[in-house]
Amino acid sequence: MAYGISGEKFPSGTYNGPMSASTKSRSRTVTLRGAGLTVDDVVAIARHGARVAISEDAALWKRIDDSCGYINRVAEAGEPVYGVTTGFGGMANVAIPAGEVTQLQNNLVRFMTSGAGGYLPKEDVRAALLLRLNSHLKGASGVRRELLRRAELFLNEGVTPQVREYGSIGASGDLAPLAYIAGALAGLDRCYRVDFRGESMDSIAALAKLGLQPLELRPKEGLAMINGTSVMTGVAANCILDGRNLLALAFAAHAFYFQGLRGTNQSFHPYIHELKPHPGQVWTADQMLKLLKGSKLIRDELDGQHDFQGSEPIQDRYSLRCMPQFMGPIVDGLRSIEEQIETEANSANDNPLIDPVARVSFHGGNFLGQYTGVAMDHFRYYLGLLAKHLDATISLLVAPEFSNGLTPSLVGNPERRVNMGLKGLQICGNSIMPLIVHLGNPLVPHFPTHAEQFNQNINSQGFGAANLARKSVEMTQQYMAVALLFGAQAVALRTHQIERHYDARQALSPGTVPLYEAVHRVVDKPISRDQPLVWNDNDQVFDQWIAALAKDIRSEGETIEAVGSICSELKP
Repeated sequence: MAYGISGEKFPSGTYNGPMSASTKSRSRTVTLRGAGLTVDDVVAIARHGARVAISEDAALWKRIDDSCGYINRVAEAGEPVYGVTTGFGGMANVAIPAGEVTQLQNNLVRFMTSGAGGYLPKEDVRAALLLRLNSHLKGASGVRRELLRRAELFLNEGVTPQVREYGSIGASGDLAPLAYIAGALAGLDRCYRVDFRGESMDSIAALAKLGLQPLELRPKEGLAMINGTSVMTGVAANCILDGRNLLALAFAAHAFYFQGLRGTNQSFHPYIHELKPHPGQVWTADQMLKLLKGSKLIRDELDGQHDFQGSEPIQDRYSLRCMPQFMGPIVDGLRSIEEQIETEANSANDNPLIDPVARVSFHGGNFLGQYTGVAMDHFRYYLGLLAKHLDATISLLVAPEFSNGLTPSLVGNPERRVNMGLKGLQICGNSIMPLIVHLGNPLVPHFPTHAEQFNQNINSQGFGAANLARKSVEMTQQYMAVALLFGAQAVALRTHQIERHYDARQALSPGTVPLYEAVHRVVDKPISRDQPLVWNDNDQVFDQWIAALAKDIRSEGETIEAVGSICSELKP
């Protein structure tokens, strides 16, 4: 019998490797208090089913109750507060009488149910619902306890509102996307639908299954629910986790390439980077030294000597030699983005905001998603740089004039004349990389200035920028699958040159062996001393291998487990 991490037994013959991210997450509970929520927390809840529990801190609940009480008082008194006793946006000059303030909130959600296109992935909607709940726990929004408890229940019971993928300019937050969430939570109409543990149904039916009745939204509750950055930021949080994983895989893939090309480790010597001490550059150099330590395939020149034999240049080409200088800004950039998204995830981002102690409300613009939008524009740009760097190094692997003796297109069986190796695989990668780079172009500067009666005359486009980031992540996962196949093939061919067999584990650095093994397992090709990963063209179907690896990367499977230590170090 095999044993899991917690000691439980698994039936013989089942998976007995590391516990998956999903299994780990389902066994934990994240306490919400309006602060301290991390990207890892968001992904654990949104993607992997971790439970949530709102803090029972008395001071937290007092702020929530007091802010809700303040709104009820001003609504009854008819005091002028935006979106409570006035209309919205360009119609904020319209006074709403006390008898219509409740209708105002419910009508707001209805007229903002105006999205388009398909539906967002469930994990992104769950992340959005989580962040909307966390925002309201700041106690500045005027939302009653019951709505917050419903959000908690939806998350824990696997009830996910269905949200259209288009419709937000990210100015007054994600109005349309959040309207779908608010309508489903309250059960305003059967037009609001949810995914209930895999079954699609209308929100009123879902509430009945949970033993709940539809709610009528009270003063400010509709505005508080839909006026914020929670959807774009939820999408962004999921993307950041994937981006961190992709960056870790890129480091390991480059370690394959260095070993396949018989590169030198001298470019990572600490002395070089002490003289240009950007944090990401220094970290990259140190990480590559760790990954390459103990390899029999590289030129070990840390002592300052040069293993120069005249057939190749005395120093590596730029994509190898300048890796710390190229990748360093990506490392620093992604860390900065993660910090910004975590700040946004723990913010009160609707309007107006209530100070329940001073018993006043403040009109402002925390709903503008500029931080998330700019962060996601930069995020996509960094993924483009990442793919371009991998692509440049792959081009060295396949060209005999640059590969230091590897076969053309990394052909496995050189005795077979009708054998083209990884030629088609490179073309596939070449087709994906420009798309990733293209998605790195900014969206945020391209905002319409005339939105909503010229009231939203600046807007962040944060929702669009985040959705493009999700597409960029998906493309980069496909590209990374291609990149790993090149790496696994190259190190096997280089091993054969040195050791006279193809089992690269005998020559690879210990830091890269786990990923090499994971690639072989995922594509279901046992490691052999007699053949590399790819031998003859007709022995495998590459698109199936790409699909298997991309799926494993997406699900944080064996490939991510293999680079888990790098992932951890990439956190801010």
